[in-house]
Amino acid sequence: MLVIGGIVAFLFPLCVPCLALLAGAGAGYLAGVWERPGDNNRAIQRGAGAGAIGGAGALLGHLAGGIAAAVFVGPEGALDFARQLGLDMGSGATQPVIYYASATATACCFGVVEVALMAGLGALGGLLYWQMTGKNQAGGATPPPAWPA
Repeated sequence: MLVIGGIVAFLFPLCVPCLALLAGAGAGYLAGVWERPGDNNRAIQRGAGAGAIGGAGALLGHLAGGIAAAVFVGPEGALDFARQLGLDMGSGATQPVIYYASATATACCFGVVEVALMAGLGALGGLLYWQMTGKNQAGGATPPPAWPA
């Protein structure tokens, strides 16, 4: 998730939370497949843990990709883009310290949201694993009714 998050954050920064939705649910489901938890609560906990670990990678990837994109555009490029949109940013907008600090803070905020999304959807993925596959493997499913003789 670190590499994928970094690449997507560099090219399309607003699409990384959408990627986090799919990756979190997938991580939670795969945690159930690999660990084969014995009950529903454990499947949800393992899924949330796997999603949070993937979310940490997404946070680091989004931070690296966001900083790389900020360096690529630069403060002057961002100011020119804002002027093309008809926004007056004032004279303080060209200061590199403010520009890079705000780019880093924005990437961190998006990354924290991604960690929360991936942990929550990882729990959902663990629950889906348990509902679709896990409870049948644990012997918790009721046997089919016998045919009348």
